[in-house]
Amino acid sequence: MVAHGRRKLSEPVDVLVVGAGPTGLTTALQAHAHGATVRVVERRHEAFRPSRAMIMHPRTLECLRPLGVTGELLDRGDASPSAELHLGRSRVSVPLAEFLLPDTAFPHLTLVRQMDVETVLAQALTRRGVRIDRGVELIDIAPDTAGVRATLRSADGITRASCRFVAGCDGPGSTVRTLTGIGWRGAAYNEEVVLADLELDGDLAPGVLHVAAGRGGLLFLFALGEGARWRLLATRPAQGPVVEGIGPPVPAVELQQLLDESTQDIAIGHVQWSARIRVQHRLAAAYRDRRLFLAGDAAHTHSPAGAQGMNLGIQDAVNLGWKLAYAGGGERTELLDSYDQERRPVARQVLAMTHLIFFAEASTHPLPAFVRGTLAPFAAPVVPLFLRQRRLVAEAVRTLSQLRVSYRGSVLSRPRTSMIDRHLRPGDRLPDATVTSDGRTVRLHELTALPGVHVLLQRDAQLLGSDDFGPRVQVHHLSSRPGHGIVAVRPDGHLGYQSSTTDPGALRAWLELVGAVPPGAC
Repeated sequence: MVAHGRRKLSEPVDVLVVGAGPTGLTTALQAHAHGATVRVVERRHEAFRPSRAMIMHPRTLECLRPLGVTGELLDRGDASPSAELHLGRSRVSVPLAEFLLPDTAFPHLTLVRQMDVETVLAQALTRRGVRIDRGVELIDIAPDTAGVRATLRSADGITRASCRFVAGCDGPGSTVRTLTGIGWRGAAYNEEVVLADLELDGDLAPGVLHVAAGRGGLLFLFALGEGARWRLLATRPAQGPVVEGIGPPVPAVELQQLLDESTQDIAIGHVQWSARIRVQHRLAAAYRDRRLFLAGDAAHTHSPAGAQGMNLGIQDAVNLGWKLAYAGGGERTELLDSYDQERRPVARQVLAMTHLIFFAEASTHPLPAFVRGTLAPFAAPVVPLFLRQRRLVAEAVRTLSQLRVSYRGSVLSRPRTSMIDRHLRPGDRLPDATVTSDGRTVRLHELTALPGVHVLLQRDAQLLGSDDFGPRVQVHHLSSRPGHGIVAVRPDGHLGYQSSTTDPGALRAWLELVGAVPPGAC
């Protein structure tokens, strides 16, 4: 799509999304699904290729499910992948599906290219009538009490657009973040990541993620290349200065050296594309400045360890999008403040986790280098024993996938103490489970897989109906759950309100707080 079309560029919208990567597209889709008018602008004329992200976690698929795109994503990806660890001369098979995660419909890692994720999200926006204006660059923003005036530059010249909110999803070099003056704290690593799409000759099982450990770092081979069969991702000591985004190509001889250090008897047949990326770990000092918000790589950037980048950004977007839609003219300050309050701590934890993992898998420090290059091959016989501990493996995946993320301290989590389940509190993610509702047996996440707030009533609770609250609220009566309790589930799948008794007044007050009903409407 191009920057010019039938719609005037100056047409006001509720949300202007800057950046058309996975985070920006998800923000637009989530905001639009919850009633906002949206415009997406992207300075690049074409989507960036090739893909950098390759793995989607269970929680990310859960977050996207109410937006109606998970089926297409799973069709384009591999939902039952396996990996092969190359530890010296030994090879160990590792299943990446059917983890012991009974509380999610997606108990697996999904291998899917960022290219495919962006395509599915962009097509979903197009079906909803939301344009992606490519070749349009944000050059200035002027927020005031009523909204934001954005100055845009394209092949048609300089134009101005009005909106209520701006979502900066424009990557580590974010223009939105720079224009706000929000700090960008952190530093570059002494290591870099090498990416390449290539053809390989050697003993490599097809359709398998290959992981090899060497003294210089880890090497990954995905059968998801673009223009060539294999995608290589490897770590090594940095070879040059810090460069924002994609750096220069890597000579074939250096790529072969990476393979030689980590695997045996694998030769490069052809290199389609290669690049080096200087990895950084940084966190924005704030996620909000008045009507301007940061999400995804514009808010945080880190190493690829744990495959967190795309997943963390999409989960930011799902948290932010519905709040921008429900915030009205911006008077719901608690709702808008909750985005920074909830998501910055999550990013801080992810940065700490990826920092530790990256040290182990990529650092040139003598200790991790010795463990990878010398001790790891001796650990090969032990790995299958560890993998048999299914509960332990599942808990590790649960942490990596952010299934444990909770917003118990959020201003939107009310009341703070409760009630129905001694393990479940307002702010926690709603776990999936089998229930009976309206005479049919169904999974909870299927029941709540539509945009909006979902109110769950226990069997003996006072009956309430969706008509009591309006189009943003759906009510479900769970006849299989005894009790008088009530739970309100936010549009991002987290509990917002919970009570062991049916108190319509308290529920309505919470619905007003999050903008699901207008003040005084109930």
